[in-house]
Amino acid sequence: MENSFQKVKNYLLELNCNITFENETDGIFIINNEENGISNLVLGCADPLLIMEQFLFDLKKDNMDVFKSLLIKNRDMVHGALVLDEKGSKVIFRDTLQIENLDLNELEGSLNALILLLSEYTNEIIRFSKL
Repeated sequence: MENSFQKVKNYLLELNCNITFENETDGIFIINNEENGISNLVLGCADPLLIMEQFLFDLKKDNMDVFKSLLIKNRDMVHGALVLDEKGSKVIFRDTLQIENLDLNELEGSLNALILLLSEYTNEIIRFSKL
C-alpha cells in the first residue's frame, strides 16, 4: 500500500510541480511554479491531513481595512483561506485536505485556487505588503 508521502509526491509529479525540497521523515515538500506565482509552497503530510501553506506578505502593523479585505476575499475563495501566522505578522494562504481520500483532482483544485487567488488579488497583495 502506498504511504501518504509517496501518494502526494506522485500527484505533485503528475501535476508537473517543481519539487525543490522533500523530506519524507518530516513529510514535507516545497514546490514552485513561478509562472503562476507559486514560490516555496510548503506541503506537510501530517496524517490524516495534507496541509498547504503559501506565504503571501508581511504585515508591518495591524490594519483593520486589510483584515476586513482579507476576510471578504476568503468568502470568494473556492479552496483554502487567507490566515495569519501565530504572531499575526505574516499573511498565508492555507488549505487542509484529508490524505486518505485525496485524489489528483482535489490537489489540483487546491493548487488552482491558489493560482487564481494570486492572479486575481496580486495588486491588493502588493498594496497590503507596503502598508
